[in-house]
Amino acid sequence: MGVRGPAKRLAVSGRISGAGVPSLDQPDASPDQPVQPSEPVPVAPVAPEAPIEARTAVPLSGFDAPPAQFGFAQPQPAPVASSADRLAAWQEEFWAWIKTLASAALYAVVIVTFVFQVARVEGLSMAPTLDDQDRLIVNKLVYRISSPRRGDIVMLYYPLDPDKMFVKRVIAEEGDQVRIVDGRVYVNDVPMAADFVPPEYQSHDDWGPQVIPQGHYFVMGDHRNNSQDSRHFGFVPKRYIVGKVQVRWWPVPQAHIF
Repeated sequence: MGVRGPAKRLAVSGRISGAGVPSLDQPDASPDQPVQPSEPVPVAPVAPEAPIEARTAVPLSGFDAPPAQFGFAQPQPAPVASSADRLAAWQEEFWAWIKTLASAALYAVVIVTFVFQVARVEGLSMAPTLDDQDRLIVNKLVYRISSPRRGDIVMLYYPLDPDKMFVKRVIAEEGDQVRIVDGRVYVNDVPMAADFVPPEYQSHDDWGPQVIPQGHYFVMGDHRNNSQDSRHFGFVPKRYIVGKVQVRWWPVPQAHIF
């Protein structure tokens, strides 16, 4: 009797608890009695797994390379050149340098002989147009296809000593008549413009008149009272005129194209 009473009270208590969940005081269900199922517990959805990126194995190089049994080729040692091969390569490179230097020297000779020449002014006979130690570029090609003109600044061989070279200005061409009166130059009886000659550089001598022979030129320095020119050594043959002064490139602040 004492046992049944508590059992009945617990059964009532279990029915009151609701939701189908037994009270803590409810005894374990016997094997002969079915257990009332509880409500299902919600389960959170499982996120899909990210796809695994397939990667291609990259073979290593050098001492880090894996052995051949793992599927990678072993690095091949560089072939060792023999002494004969090294000598042949050295000779080939040597002759290549010789050909390059010879070509450069040939081009330089052709340019200096027929095209351009670098010159340096010594003295003040062309002042103030050109000063002492000015560096010039002389165009040697221009007078191979044309003739000097009045006003051109030219480089020429000194007629009395062709080993020396002068820089002067062409005053008159072949066939012109030249005369100088008190330093004023007349070409074919027309006074020559001399705005490039300051008064302090002007001379006061007389010369002529004379007609320039065929194939010759009359030249003077811009520093009229300090220049040795055609007034002293005569007319200049065209073959003695080396070229036209094209550029003064030094000093750089006074660089000028003539």
